Amino acid sequence: MSKERLLKVLVAPHVSEKSALMADSSEQYVFKVMPGATKPEVKQAVEELFDVKVQSVNVINIKGKTKVFRGRVGKRNGLRKAIVRLVPGQEIDFVGAE
Repeated sequence: MSKERLLKVLVAPHVSEKSALMADSSEQYVFKVMPGATKPEVKQAVEELFDVKVQSVNVINIKGKTKVFRGRVGKRNGLRKAIVRLVPGQEIDFVGAE
């Protein structure tokens, strides 16, 4: 797998109250990933970019919502998220990663 592809797999960390609780309690981190990203690609990208050991990866596809605004029907974009569980004792520091 090419280095360029790995850098494009992770789009951004998904920051929410639930993801912060997951990170604190069970060493799980949530990332927004490319629509075509696979579990092995996500695992390899996280391990190389953050220098940690990944235990498992779960991937979720979220379909875009259909919304109506002033009588016009529109559709929001879909999203693909990856929940990454790290080996116990390791953590990702997003502030120090920049």
